[in-house]
Amino acid sequence: MSNFFEILLLGEQAMVDFGSRLGKLLPDGCLIFLEGDLGAGKTTLSRGILGAFGHHGVVKSPTYTLVEPYRLGERLIYHFDLYRLGDPEELEFIGIRDYLNQASCCLVEWPERGEGMLPEPDLRVAINAVDDARCVAIFAGTINGQKILGELNAQ
Repeated sequence: MSNFFEILLLGEQAMVDFGSRLGKLLPDGCLIFLEGDLGAGKTTLSRGILGAFGHHGVVKSPTYTLVEPYRLGERLIYHFDLYRLGDPEELEFIGIRDYLNQASCCLVEWPERGEGMLPEPDLRVAINAVDDARCVAIFAGTINGQKILGELNAQ
């Protein structure tokens, strides 16, 4: 099992393709934190992950609604954007525990805004600009996350 994976991606399509590759490894009931500056590629990576589950439409960051649900076949994916969250306790009002207690995959952009209300993620994905490319570093936070990274490293 592995605790870390890193890749350098050049261009938007490379980020989408990598998201699809990662998405194919995600089991039900996983929590993924997506970290990075504005424009780093968090939503682009999410588009690739959702594409792995069969989504073909537009993927927008749910900045104003906080959460966007996707039912894709038997899979339920929730895409959160906590950028506009004023206080972590606001997550209680939207029923964050209900979202996390389901056998769903939860993608959370700007997770630091929900600090103290969110559990340890299975994976923490940090996206940083490096010249014209993006460095994607993934850290496992749980045994589930270690299994996912082990499979990713084996590819």
